[in-house]
Amino acid sequence: MIMGATHPMWIDTHCHLDAPEFTKILPQVIEAALEKNVQAILLPTVKAGDCQEVRQLATLYGQMMPGLVYTLGIHPLYTNQAQESDIALLEKEISKSLSDPRFVGIGEIGLDYFVEGLDPHKQEYFFNAQLDLAQKFQLPVVLHVRRSQDAILKALRRHKIPSGIAHAFNGSFQQAEQFIELGFKLGFGGAATYERALQIRRLLKELPLDSILTETDAPDIPPAWLREEHITFNEPAFLPRIARELAAIRGLSESDFAAAVWRNAMQVLPRWSAHCADLPSLKLAS
Repeated sequence: MIMGATHPMWIDTHCHLDAPEFTKILPQVIEAALEKNVQAILLPTVKAGDCQEVRQLATLYGQMMPGLVYTLGIHPLYTNQAQESDIALLEKEISKSLSDPRFVGIGEIGLDYFVEGLDPHKQEYFFNAQLDLAQKFQLPVVLHVRRSQDAILKALRRHKIPSGIAHAFNGSFQQAEQFIELGFKLGFGGAATYERALQIRRLLKELPLDSILTETDAPDIPPAWLREEHITFNEPAFLPRIARELAAIRGLSESDFAAAVWRNAMQVLPRWSAHCADLPSLKLAS
């Protein structure tokens, strides 16, 4: 069992700490997360031009939270404004980050067939180009999968990707099984706290425990109780409360659920595991 002091130790596998909502309050946001025993956060990049900033942010605030790590990538929602030269820039930044223990993979990348106005061909170009980079460097990927499960699965089968995360998963049970077969874990967060989210809750309840991860996607994907408590946006400090509801859906104790998702994250992102192994406070308890 993984414990921090007398409480479960939580891990947020998807949190946009570089979002504008956090710019002026980031130290307080991280401190609040630590007070709730959120000891590790993955920060994905959304634009090639942000790579250096995200790396610096992870280094700076990693002094407060040693378990803070990052990935580099171009998010599908930003592909309309991306240039082909961004792939070369991203490759350069990935190469530069390979010596950084806080760098754990490529992301957030993927396809979004829900948001209107996005060029599907441009999305597919950048997604496949980044999968090529993941294959070249043998790095895991963090995926944005929205109404695009089958297209993403098809692309993954054409590449040799070691592992990855399907963030905010909301596909079918059969699609979930296919991602798991390809070495992926599935991220669950605030969406599962809504009673009407029957499909997400079924997935969370019935999928193998070793395929499940916890995440906030903060400042996005607010949990059900955020609006009624007049809170403006999601943040990593809310993860334990979200995770308690996820654990209840699974019929598990908080401690057992926290330990399982921590193990899952370390398994799917080996560089994160290696980084945490060098931190005495974050070593896995046998």
